[in-house]
Amino acid sequence: MRITVITPHFVRLFLAILSVGAAAADAAEIKVIAANAVKDSLTPIAASFEKASGHRVTVAWGGTEAIFKRIASDDVFDLVLIAGPGIDRLITDGKLVQGSRADFARSGVGVAVRSGLPKPDISSSESVKNAVLAAGSVAYSSGPSGFYLAELFKRLGIAEQVRDKTKQPASGVQVGELLARGEADLGFQQISELLHVKGIDYLGPLPADIQNVTIYAIGLHASSKVPDAARALIKALVAPDAGQIIRQSGMDPP
Repeated sequence: MRITVITPHFVRLFLAILSVGAAAADAAEIKVIAANAVKDSLTPIAASFEKASGHRVTVAWGGTEAIFKRIASDDVFDLVLIAGPGIDRLITDGKLVQGSRADFARSGVGVAVRSGLPKPDISSSESVKNAVLAAGSVAYSSGPSGFYLAELFKRLGIAEQVRDKTKQPASGVQVGELLARGEADLGFQQISELLHVKGIDYLGPLPADIQNVTIYAIGLHASSKVPDAARALIKALVAPDAGQIIRQSGMDPP
């Protein structure tokens, strides 16, 4: 009769194989829809999460308003990452799970010009006003920063003067792209959406007295098929280690 000796090494190897098999069996695809503003921060965090967890993260990108409309129209993603007020509205409407909101990042509004153009002074509200009046054309987004800019121009008393030269692209279209293509001279959008765009010169944030901060937040979809995996991703996105990546993208941790 042949006797097989079970060594400690064999036991460890067997357990390791079982562990890998279990991880593969439990691996999930987490579908996320997120605002363009968080792309440079979400992407590397999600990649690290994939390596550590074995889950797969797929992301659809868009503008906050377009994403809100998709979710409100019953498009289903496991996680939604847009401006906080949109998350709150979707929770109220029952599209996202009550109590699932987690704040991800804070973003201010930045200013940029097409490369090669003179760089106007934007150090004060008065200088920003003068820069807008002097520009041949001005672009701002159709997202949270765009709504704010429209109101700011009214506060500065220049809304009527600049109305015919302002451009507001469709939700999800980057203001930096318009500048780079020569379709606008001066542009305003979330800092993270301007900071790394080629073909433009980023001038800096709006002055503190006229700055507007948007909180981007995450919510779990009420119809998510992988809620446990999605909640694990939320934890990774709001973990302290994510703060450095968020800062590098031009945003701040919440």
